[in-house]
Amino acid sequence: MFTPGITKMSTTWSLGPKSSSGQLTSGEVMLNTSLYNAWYGTDGNGKPVTGFSNSGKNYGGYNYMERTSYWPSNLLVSTYRLRNDGVLYRFDRQWTDFPYDIVTRFNGFAAVKTMALIGETKTYDTFLANTRGGALYTIRIPRAAGKLPIVTKIRTSTWQTFESLVAERCGTQSTLLTAIDKDTGNAYLYAVSHGAGVIKGLGKVPGTYKDPAYYLRTTDATAPLYGA
Repeated sequence: MFTPGITKMSTTWSLGPKSSSGQLTSGEVMLNTSLYNAWYGTDGNGKPVTGFSNSGKNYGGYNYMERTSYWPSNLLVSTYRLRNDGVLYRFDRQWTDFPYDIVTRFNGFAAVKTMALIGETKTYDTFLANTRGGALYTIRIPRAAGKLPIVTKIRTSTWQTFESLVAERCGTQSTLLTAIDKDTGNAYLYAVSHGAGVIKGLGKVPGTYKDPAYYLRTTDATAPLYGA
């Protein structure tokens, strides 16, 4: 779908409901330094379709992005982007006749290497984040305006080697986490309890993982992440 090598990072991609007009899987990607909303799937006649539209430029100074939506109310949609200087931006979509975003800045995340979304609720989003020093944290971000993130350290060392973290729901309240070390090409699987108090290593994932971007693929019908 994209020229090899130009994709730098990606949000979760989600398969939408099937309708008379077709069915699409969509997400947001960074191609070089520009952001795009992208999609692929089939039209109403079953014919394959792909497409993308530019949603922003000059994003070369960012190292993580993700989009959250609280199901079953897809009206609660937020996009997070972490800048290299440690500023985390949240863009809350406002659904009016002319949709727009309310932008909130959270400072103090310069030590974060990467993140993974592990919880989506009506009142907050929660991320798992590793630092360049090796620590592992949960970052709970309230949806309410004016509220600051709640940061909790859950591990003190050994997590600095991972450049990508991908989380998916496991059961009703837990998380299955894939941690990827792109330098060695190794990936490891972890079972993470609700709130990330207990993390159990499940071993190395077969294969080599050195691609520039890794992301979760899910469906709109899947219940939201509830790992914290």
